[in-house]
Amino acid sequence: MPQLLLPIFPDAVTPIKDLLSVGKQDGQVVYFHGVLPVFSHAEEDLATFRMITAQFIAQGHLRVVDVASAFGVPALSVKRALKRYRQEGPKGFYVPPRRRGPAVLTAEVLKQAQVLLDDRQTVPSVATELGIKSDTLSKAVRAGRLHVPAAKGPCAVVSSTKSERSALDSKAPMGVGASHVEARVAASVGGLNAVAPQFQAAVDVPRGGVLFALPALLAVGLLEGGEELTLPPGYYGIDSLLMLIAFMALARLESVESLRSCAPGEWGKLLGLDRIPEVRTLREKIGLLSQGDHAEKWSADLCRRWMAAAPEQAGILYVDAHVRVYYGEQTQLPRHYIARQRLCQRATADYWVNAIDGQPFFRVTQAVDPGLIKVLEGEILPRLERDIPSQPSAEVLAAEPLRHRFTLVFDREGYSPELFKRLKARRVACLSYRKYPGDDWSPEEFVEGTIELRSGERVRMRLAERGTLLGGVVWVREVRKLCDTGRQVSLISTDYQSGMWLLAATLFARWSQENFFKYAREHFALDRLADYQTEEIPDTARVVNPARRTLDGQVRSLTSKLSRRLAQFGTLNLNETIDPAKVEAFVAKKAAAHDEIEQLQDELKTLKEQRKETPSHLDIKDLPEESRFRRLSTHSKQLLDTLKMIAYRAETAMANVLAPLLARPDEARSLLRAIYTTEADLLPDPQAGTLTVRLHHMANGVSDRAVRKLCDELNSTDTLFPRSNLRLILQLGTSQNP
Repeated sequence: MPQLLLPIFPDAVTPIKDLLSVGKQDGQVVYFHGVLPVFSHAEEDLATFRMITAQFIAQGHLRVVDVASAFGVPALSVKRALKRYRQEGPKGFYVPPRRRGPAVLTAEVLKQAQVLLDDRQTVPSVATELGIKSDTLSKAVRAGRLHVPAAKGPCAVVSSTKSERSALDSKAPMGVGASHVEARVAASVGGLNAVAPQFQAAVDVPRGGVLFALPALLAVGLLEGGEELTLPPGYYGIDSLLMLIAFMALARLESVESLRSCAPGEWGKLLGLDRIPEVRTLREKIGLLSQGDHAEKWSADLCRRWMAAAPEQAGILYVDAHVRVYYGEQTQLPRHYIARQRLCQRATADYWVNAIDGQPFFRVTQAVDPGLIKVLEGEILPRLERDIPSQPSAEVLAAEPLRHRFTLVFDREGYSPELFKRLKARRVACLSYRKYPGDDWSPEEFVEGTIELRSGERVRMRLAERGTLLGGVVWVREVRKLCDTGRQVSLISTDYQSGMWLLAATLFARWSQENFFKYAREHFALDRLADYQTEEIPDTARVVNPARRTLDGQVRSLTSKLSRRLAQFGTLNLNETIDPAKVEAFVAKKAAAHDEIEQLQDELKTLKEQRKETPSHLDIKDLPEESRFRRLSTHSKQLLDTLKMIAYRAETAMANVLAPLLARPDEARSLLRAIYTTEADLLPDPQAGTLTVRLHHMANGVSDRAVRKLCDELNSTDTLFPRSNLRLILQLGTSQNP
């Protein structure tokens, strides 16, 4: 935990939360419950301060944000103290740090190293010549025990080249790139919670441009609200792992296994580490972070933060199912119709809730898909009613009968007059297409006007509106669009306050969610399996009865066959004069056809009676053994999908900055993908407290100018690299001048 700056305690008694307050008396910090003092310690005793505040949080009296706000200390420091309290108890705050004298960098070695550095040799080359680790020598430079002479030219930092790093990483004693031996040994014996990032000057770092996304990732909450995510003490911290996975998503690595073909030391440079974890270790860490419902709670907390940060986006929400095809053989999942493939495949259904611009809020996975209506009412709607901010109060709703809490937009799968009536009773508006719209309206009813889509595009269209009693149960607004071909597209809504032009623009913007699915599949591996494990399905889960499905297929087949036979029988008419010698054969043929039709009708009647007696759904426990199946594991998938949502939101925020700078705004994401995979130079300056990320030039001057503007926007955020005092400075090339 970084050293806190005194004074952090107020002179007067100051409330922290509810009945708990704090004040100073004669150099003592006193904590009060109401008017009674309950604990005190010396003002300079920071260890006891951290212990007692962590205890208050652990017992549920305070939150991390309460302590951070009351005392002006970083929230990350409070979280570290809380973690220490939970792992070691109060005594953990009073254990003296273990220190030892120099075992490698003796006075003689330091003298030899300084001579070589004065001879303009790089830190890695000096370390190789003296037979010591480059990381050990770099720490001595940062601590001021060694001095690196200023380099000639515009860059005053001696940087390692890619070839030098490759040679050193291959000779690392604990595996490729694992040169930080002391910290790794300490972590293996439980003496290290998580290694702190320590950057070294390096040029031509592969995918170094992905660090340009760090301010956006932190802004959308990559490292916020993660109190539920915990790891046992080890070398890698949670923040390093989350940043690594987010960087992988932005760099378009489809899976964890993709890291097998990447240099671990080069990826480690992006995180301030000697190397990233092995694939097996990373999978173990993901499993630990995903155990129980920790990942789901973290995702829900992020969703609430996103909605609170942009309440206008949470007022209109798109809900749709995305079907993930499963090609494995671990289990026999139910079949789903895949519209994009026009096939029935074994798959699972994910129901996504997105903002009107397509940015995702959360998803709900269904191993056994009961349909949009049941998922909407059973899981999505209760969560939205609880989490959406700025909803009108009960008094406002009572005073304004036409007012609604928020609007849900979905396709024809959710069409149900009964559902619309139930949503209306809960003061939730819905917007969808109408099934079976009936006869066309008169063209004279349509009015031509201009609507502005959410992308900013302005479109002229002809609309008309009527009130419609839907299914005899609920009155809705029906708006129709008259296409140039004469076709009329009907949409319905229980939003009685918005204009018909806004309703049309909102429904036609539903493609933003479809575009998100397509983009996430292609660029963020949305359909990729997170692991290959399966889980049991609750015995009470309802599934389609396979016997009923078989009977349905037989009835459809027999009905189709009977229809053909009836059509053939109808053509057997005496339209023409028949040779008397052939009349007998004709009558026999028609009689045979009639007998076949009667037989088919009897078979069809029997099948329908069997189908009527066969239940359409069964509990999982009642299925025949050969028809039972397991569901795919969702814990790791929940964590990785949440990180992909964060990556997509961060990329969207950066695209919004770039779009106005480009002649074609739709190329913003293409430019960002190029940035994320471009090499960069990392130039830390511990004395100035900066980490300069110098991106290599792009493919053309137009892109360079846009990237320079992006650098200005990102640098204005004054982002600190997590768990360091280094402020990010993002540059393009060796100069900021265009």
